[in-house]
Amino acid sequence: MSTRDQDADNGDTRRPRHEDAGSEATGTNAPTGERRHAHEVRHRPARPRRVSAARAMRGAAEQLAGLIGTAPESVSALRPTEDGWEADVEVVELERIPDSTSVMASYRVNLDADGELVGYERRRRYARGQTDRRG
Repeated sequence: MSTRDQDADNGDTRRPRHEDAGSEATGTNAPTGERRHAHEVRHRPARPRRVSAARAMRGAAEQLAGLIGTAPESVSALRPTEDGWEADVEVVELERIPDSTSVMASYRVNLDADGELVGYERRRRYARGQTDRRG
Protein backbone atom coordinates (compact mmCIF):
# COMPACT_ATOMS: atom_id res chain seq x y z
CA MET A 1 0.00 0.00 0.00
CA SER A 2 1.38 3.43 -0.89
CA THR A 3 1.95 6.27 1.54
CA ARG A 4 -0.86 8.21 -0.11
CA ASP A 5 -3.29 5.31 0.36
CA GLN A 6 -2.29 4.96 4.01
CA ASP A 7 -2.89 8.68 4.60
CA ALA A 8 -6.30 8.41 2.89
CA ASP A 9 -7.23 5.55 5.23
CA ASN A 10 -6.37 7.82 8.17
CA GLY A 11 -8.65 10.55 6.84
CA ASP A 12 -5.78 12.61 5.42
CA THR A 13 -6.39 13.18 1.71
CA ARG A 14 -3.54 15.63 1.16
CA ARG A 15 -1.28 15.04 -1.78
CA PRO A 16 2.37 14.36 -1.07
CA ARG A 17 4.47 17.53 -1.14
CA HIS A 18 6.91 17.86 -4.01
CA GLU A 19 9.69 20.41 -4.24
CA ASP A 20 9.93 20.42 -8.02
CA ALA A 21 8.99 23.27 -10.40
CA GLY A 22 5.65 21.63 -11.22
CA SER A 23 4.40 21.79 -7.64
CA GLU A 24 1.32 23.85 -6.86
CA ALA A 25 2.98 25.12 -3.69
CA THR A 26 5.80 26.89 -5.44
CA GLY A 27 6.35 29.12 -8.44
CA THR A 28 9.16 30.97 -10.12
CA ASN A 29 9.51 34.71 -10.38
CA ALA A 30 10.47 35.01 -14.06
CA PRO A 31 12.60 38.21 -13.97
CA THR A 32 14.81 37.17 -11.04
CA GLY A 33 14.44 33.38 -11.18
CA GLU A 34 13.89 33.23 -7.40
CA ARG A 35 11.44 30.69 -6.05
CA ARG A 36 8.53 31.69 -3.87
CA HIS A 37 5.54 29.94 -2.37
CA ALA A 38 2.13 30.50 -3.95
CA HIS A 39 0.82 32.21 -0.80
CA GLU A 40 3.64 34.79 -0.90
CA VAL A 41 2.34 37.77 -2.83
CA ARG A 42 4.35 40.96 -3.07
CA HIS A 43 2.37 44.13 -2.51
CA ARG A 44 3.37 47.75 -2.46
CA PRO A 45 2.25 49.52 0.68
CA ALA A 46 -1.08 51.16 -0.07
CA ARG A 47 -1.17 54.92 0.23
CA PRO A 48 -4.29 56.34 1.76
CA ARG A 49 -6.47 57.95 -0.87
CA ARG A 50 -6.73 61.69 -0.16
CA VAL A 51 -9.62 64.08 -0.63
CA SER A 52 -9.09 66.59 -3.44
CA ALA A 53 -7.10 69.79 -2.91
CA ALA A 54 -10.24 71.94 -3.30
CA ARG A 55 -12.13 69.91 -0.70
CA ALA A 56 -9.12 70.01 1.64
CA MET A 57 -8.95 73.83 1.35
CA ARG A 58 -12.66 74.23 2.14
CA GLY A 59 -12.45 71.67 4.94
CA ALA A 60 -9.45 73.36 6.56
CA ALA A 61 -11.15 76.77 6.56
CA GLU A 62 -14.57 75.53 7.72
CA GLN A 63 -13.30 73.23 10.46
CA LEU A 64 -10.87 75.81 11.83
CA ALA A 65 -13.68 78.40 11.91
CA GLY A 66 -15.79 75.97 13.94
CA LEU A 67 -13.03 75.58 16.51
CA ILE A 68 -11.83 79.17 16.93
CA GLY A 69 -15.15 80.94 16.23
CA THR A 70 -13.73 83.28 13.56
CA ALA A 71 -14.30 83.08 9.81
CA PRO A 72 -11.05 82.64 7.86
CA GLU A 73 -9.99 85.24 5.30
CA SER A 74 -8.09 82.84 3.06
CA VAL A 75 -6.09 79.65 2.71
CA SER A 76 -2.61 80.86 1.83
CA ALA A 77 -0.92 77.46 1.38
CA LEU A 78 -1.89 73.84 0.90
CA ARG A 79 0.52 70.89 0.77
CA PRO A 80 -0.07 67.14 0.53
CA THR A 81 1.50 65.09 3.33
CA GLU A 82 1.96 61.37 3.85
CA ASP A 83 -1.16 61.29 6.02
CA GLY A 84 -3.38 63.86 4.28
CA TRP A 85 -3.00 67.63 3.90
CA GLU A 86 -1.36 70.60 5.63
CA ALA A 87 -2.85 74.08 5.11
CA ASP A 88 -2.00 77.62 6.23
CA VAL A 89 -5.17 79.57 6.98
CA GLU A 90 -5.29 83.35 7.51
CA VAL A 91 -7.77 84.75 10.06
CA VAL A 92 -8.66 88.27 11.29
CA GLU A 93 -8.14 88.10 15.05
CA LEU A 94 -8.81 91.76 15.87
CA GLU A 95 -10.72 94.18 13.62
CA ARG A 96 -9.33 97.73 13.65
CA ILE A 97 -9.89 100.98 11.78
CA PRO A 98 -8.26 101.55 9.41
CA ASP A 99 -8.51 97.98 8.12
CA SER A 100 -4.77 97.85 7.36
CA THR A 101 -4.09 97.84 11.13
CA SER A 102 -6.31 94.80 11.86
CA VAL A 103 -4.47 91.96 13.58
CA MET A 104 -4.23 88.82 11.47
CA ALA A 105 -3.13 85.33 12.43
CA SER A 106 -1.76 82.48 10.37
CA TYR A 107 -2.81 78.98 11.47
CA ARG A 108 -1.25 75.70 10.35
CA VAL A 109 -4.03 73.12 9.95
CA ASN A 110 -3.43 69.37 9.57
CA LEU A 111 -6.05 67.21 7.88
CA ASP A 112 -6.13 63.43 7.56
CA ALA A 113 -6.68 61.65 4.23
CA ASP A 114 -10.46 61.97 4.68
CA GLY A 115 -10.21 65.75 5.09
CA GLU A 116 -10.90 65.73 8.83
CA LEU A 117 -9.01 68.21 11.00
CA VAL A 118 -6.57 66.40 13.28
CA GLY A 119 -4.56 69.36 14.56
CA TYR A 120 -3.89 73.08 14.27
CA GLU A 121 -1.63 75.75 15.72
CA ARG A 122 -1.26 79.50 15.41
CA ARG A 123 2.06 80.15 13.72
CA ARG A 124 2.21 83.95 13.79
CA ARG A 125 0.29 87.19 14.27
CA TYR A 126 0.78 90.27 12.12
CA ALA A 127 -0.86 93.53 11.04
CA ARG A 128 -2.96 93.18 7.87
CA GLY A 129 -0.90 95.84 6.07
CA GLN A 130 2.41 94.18 6.97
CA THR A 131 4.41 92.50 4.23
CA ASP A 132 6.91 89.72 4.70
CA ARG A 133 10.55 90.84 4.56
CA ARG A 134 12.61 88.16 2.92
CA GLY A 135 16.10 88.89 1.78
